[in-house]
Order: sequence, then structure tokens, then C-alpha cells
Amino acid sequence: MLRQTPLHAAHRAAGARMVDFGGYHMPVNYGSQIDEHRAVRSDAGMFDVSHMRGVDIGGDAAAPPRDFLRRVLANNVDKLTAPGKALYSCMLEPHGGVLDDLIVFFLHDGAFRLVVNAATAEKDIAWLAQQRDTHAPGVTLAPRDDLAMIAVQGPNARARFWQAYPETRAATEGLKPFNGVESDSAAGRLFIARTGYTGEDGFEIMVPADRAVGVWDSLLAAGVAPCGLGARDTLRLEAGMNLYGQDMDESVTPLESGLAWTVDLASPRDFIGKSALLATPARFEQAGLLLLEPGGVLRAHQHVISGAAAGEITSGTYSPTLGTSIALARLPTGVPIGSAVQVEVRERKLAARVVKPPFVRMGKALVTT
Repeated sequence: MLRQTPLHAAHRAAGARMVDFGGYHMPVNYGSQIDEHRAVRSDAGMFDVSHMRGVDIGGDAAAPPRDFLRRVLANNVDKLTAPGKALYSCMLEPHGGVLDDLIVFFLHDGAFRLVVNAATAEKDIAWLAQQRDTHAPGVTLAPRDDLAMIAVQGPNARARFWQAYPETRAATEGLKPFNGVESDSAAGRLFIARTGYTGEDGFEIMVPADRAVGVWDSLLAAGVAPCGLGARDTLRLEAGMNLYGQDMDESVTPLESGLAWTVDLASPRDFIGKSALLATPARFEQAGLLLLEPGGVLRAHQHVISGAAAGEITSGTYSPTLGTSIALARLPTGVPIGSAVQVEVRERKLAARVVKPPFVRMGKALVTT
């Protein structure tokens, strides 16, 4: 039985095409996926991301949650000094493989909030509980099943959100990227973060689950287009953002998945997986691919040929913004940006160029076709 978000009935009433995603019945589109993609790039679109899970981490002086997170996250929560500040990180297996990628918010002294992926949420919470029970029994873990999440993304996203909820503007207008704040609103107490998964500006909003439909409807009335997982995937890939289960998982390290920037190996702090990362040089690295000739679309698991070396596409799609196919690929280390490669597409070898992601950010193409 697939799980449902608090917005499930609203998606069905709007005629969304629904699919299984991470064990949830989620909308893939409401009509034209390309139109939804372009709405986010040019104006404002919104996504139901309530399948993501919030997990509050608490404690006290005898059991500081910061010490717990220092151990279980590859990035360093000591960077989080101001309330509301967010950090992107991975949780790793002892051998260095990626358990999950997540965002952690510093709420206030003694309190943090993690936002983890839907497909890995139960596994993540069980793993965190095991680490807590073994190393920090005074730390508390509280999954926030009482919250829904809506992402409003696009160049006009913040303005349209303020149109729907003008009372939140004072608290959020000065909010810098990768920061969040709580604000009272007509929909109740909201946690509003200037984060996203599309390469555009906007907010991700945590709202009481019983108020989610009202927030969704208010944003619709403000001119925000409803968008499904199909557009979310093409947007995030244009933005060069990884998808757990495709671009990284427990079988590869963050150093081989374009996520070295999320790993703190410089400080003396130890964390789960650190010794494995230091002991094992990366054999692969992540790069972008731009298809140079017609005849197919780049997709996951297609082979990439570069001289005598071979790699594999982890995520691929047609880019509505660039008008050609793009991909993220795991290539042997040392393949330079700008290299010409071939991709095996339906028994053909099509020419592609190695590029540095992202492909598109803030509506602008960053690579030339």
C-alpha cells in the first residue's frame, strides 16, 4: 500500500498523473511536464515534497546534539553558528558509501532539524537511533510526521509566496540562501527555508499537515503553477544536483559522486566513514555530459567511452532549457572537462562533450550546445 501525503486528494482532484516514488503515491505531472519545467524557470512553480521527512535532533548539556551530529555527518556542523543556518551533508557507512544526503538546520542551542529523503527515511531514522543508543543515549530523535512540505521555486517564487502570505515577508525578505526561519502566518506557524532543488530561487516551507491543502490552494490563487516529479527531475538535473539512488548510494563514496565539497576531511574531527575515505583514493569522479548529435536521449546506465576508459551515466534526460540531452556520469578520474566522448545509446555510439555541472542556474544556460 503506497503512502499518501496530506496533499494527495488535491493532486487527484487536479488530474495529476500519479506514480510510486519512494513508497509514496506522488504526482509526476499535471499535464505538460515541459510546461511545468518552464514555469519554474520563468515564473514560479510548486512541488509537494511532503514525502521528505523532517527529523528533529535534541538534547541538553549532558547530551549535546551537536556532538552527536559531528560524528554521524560527513560535513561539519560546527559551521552552523547562527539559528536557521543550513548545511548540506551526507551520512556515510563505515566503508565510505553514502547512506543518504540531507540538509541539517541549526534551530537554536540544543536543537537541529534534518530533512532526509523519502526512500531512505525509515532506514535513516533506524540508523540514527542505533548510533544514538550506542554513543549518545541522551540525544532525542523526533520524526516530524506532523509536518507537510511544499517547495515554491522560480524567479518570482518569493514574491508570489508573499502575495499569498504577506505577513511572512518581514521575517523572510532578508533571508539568505541556505537559511530558514519560523514565522507566524494565516496558515499557522511555518518554517520557511530559502532552499530548493531546481537551481532557482524560492522557499521550501514546512507547514502543519492539516493546513497543507489551504497553503497549496492559497499559492494556486497567487499564480503559482503546480508541478510534478517529472519537472522536478529535469530541473534538478539541469542544476547539476544529485538524486539519491541514482547518482550516489551505499556502493559509492561522496568523493566519487561530485560531493567532495560536502565532506570535511581537513579538521581533526572524526566521523563515520572518514578513515575509509582517507585510506581509499577515488577511482571515479562525477562530470556532466552534453549530447552533441541527434539520435537518442542520455539515460542512466548507458556506457560512456573515453579512450580506453569507460564510465557510466547515472542520471540523464532531455533538457528543455538547452534543447538537447544532458547527463551526470561517473567517469574514471583524469578525464578532462571539454573532452569528446561517446555514449552507447540503443546500439549506437553518439558524440558527447564532458562539461562541468551545473548546466543551468537561475534561468541561465552555463554550457554552450
